[in-house]
Amino acid sequence: MNLINMKQIIQLFIILFFLCGCSSSSSENNADSSEVVIAKGYYFEGDKKYKIYNGGIFRLNEVEDFKNLFPQSTIDGVSSRIGDQVYQGLLKLNQRSLKVENCLAQSVEENEDGTLLTFSLRDNVFFHDDPCFDGGKGRKLSAYDVKKCYDMLCEPRPDNLLFDLFDGRVKGAREYYDACLTKSENSDGVSGISVLDSLTVSIELEKPCSFFKKILTHNGCWIFPIEAYEKYGADMRVNCVGTGPFVIDKIKEGTQVRLVKNHNYWEKDENNNALPYLDVVKITFTKDKKTELANFRKGNLDMIWQLPVDEMKAVLVSLEEAKNGGNPEFQYQQKPGLSVQFYSFLNSSKVFNDINVRKAFNYAIDRETLVKYTLQGDGIPAVHGLIPDFKQYDNDEIVGFNFDVNKAQNFLSLAGFPNGKGFPAVTLQINEGGSTNVILAEAIQNMLKENLGVSISIEAVPFPTLIERFANGKADFWRTSWIADYPDPENFFKLFYGKTVPQNPNEKSITNASRFTNNDFDAYFEKALSAVDPQEQFENYKKCDEILISQAAFMPIYYAEYIRLLNLNVRAFPQNGMEYRDLSRVFFSK
Repeated sequence: MNLINMKQIIQLFIILFFLCGCSSSSSENNADSSEVVIAKGYYFEGDKKYKIYNGGIFRLNEVEDFKNLFPQSTIDGVSSRIGDQVYQGLLKLNQRSLKVENCLAQSVEENEDGTLLTFSLRDNVFFHDDPCFDGGKGRKLSAYDVKKCYDMLCEPRPDNLLFDLFDGRVKGAREYYDACLTKSENSDGVSGISVLDSLTVSIELEKPCSFFKKILTHNGCWIFPIEAYEKYGADMRVNCVGTGPFVIDKIKEGTQVRLVKNHNYWEKDENNNALPYLDVVKITFTKDKKTELANFRKGNLDMIWQLPVDEMKAVLVSLEEAKNGGNPEFQYQQKPGLSVQFYSFLNSSKVFNDINVRKAFNYAIDRETLVKYTLQGDGIPAVHGLIPDFKQYDNDEIVGFNFDVNKAQNFLSLAGFPNGKGFPAVTLQINEGGSTNVILAEAIQNMLKENLGVSISIEAVPFPTLIERFANGKADFWRTSWIADYPDPENFFKLFYGKTVPQNPNEKSITNASRFTNNDFDAYFEKALSAVDPQEQFENYKKCDEILISQAAFMPIYYAEYIRLLNLNVRAFPQNGMEYRDLSRVFFSK
């Protein structure tokens, strides 16, 4: 009840702090300008309707730098949110419901057991204009592009980090991967991916996979032209050529990414208006959340995602007071996130290969206190398992770690470090970008010291650096989080699937960076993957969750709750638990 009250207070009190006003995007404080003009039709939101307008510059900020915009190298949220505006796949998610919808494919047919999917492509899709094409003019999308991209997703290249999406699922994916490793002759690519004609492609699966269409919404399945890869190679991390509603206009890394309207975009709205409505999307990279919040208040941003924890108290006022004092001057959105914030252990390290150490750390932290006071109620204590509350997956049945100092101390003694005596030096590595990471790390640092007698140091590094370190086994203890790439529990549990861990400890382990291995976990995970009955599938997932807790494979901290503030004139931008963003239909009202 106390947690609920705190969340309500945060929601209720946020308003008056902003009553000084958030200016609209009809005027810019810099050289950018874009006229907003009336379009055909109306947008309906509940019982309200708004006239649709074309034009405008949508301004948002990210507190972390993007790592890589090449689809098969995109493994961070910032890169994915940018790429979602530039690239597209056969299928996409509905921004409001997260249900799978057609995208580049206008239709999909399945055979009776779901092992053969046949996609008919749209006949009006063109790649962005780019120097990689003859004459610089983007050409028409074909089924051969889909085949080529999906073959490349199954090749052992340094810039392909997402083979696991198709491995063990698409027929012939592993065989093609192995053939490429041995440089065997295989000009036909993946045997299960076939071009039937210029606008039809089929994918044959090894066995039924209930969530495969969700996988096809993943950024690893975005389609790009081979001409771009041949021209730019590794430089496709910033040279993007897709089919999406926006085109990369300018990238100044660490400072700004500017997207402009794709005037040759294939999609129209229900009123036959060409999409997107916006002329420009401008993304800045101010690293400090307080500065980001100040820029929103000044009207220099059109949205802000997540508020700085240490500013929460400063913005707390009652919603009733705001109502009595006049209309709020921003829109408030809140949604439970399909996301878990946790600290990872390198399970193969000298320190954390001992389950007693991992359990000691888990019992030594008070998650309720961390959320209620350190985070000012912004989150839900992760006292269950890995998975946040999920449609069809009730995480209340999973008993996680409660706060128990006696248990924590006993487990540390069993590990040979009574009262922390002789415990080796450990560094908690966190990513820069936002004060929340630091505040939370310092609170946990204090709890470990107070409850276990263990002293840890904290190192904040750029997010790309942190990714490189933990993927290469160069971090023993680090802060991480997981936002669902697609709305299915499999997306979380694959982080601990032991069969993705390389036998050579010097090789990268991208997906299972903690290098956790457990035969029982793998068996239940595989049963869940092959289950046709949803109930059977979710029961096996719960077994996976229970094993992760029993083995203390990681340190869950909290499940995210997402808060967004939008300027009053922003329309058609619904929130979802993945923070998946589709700006193609966002517009500014007058």
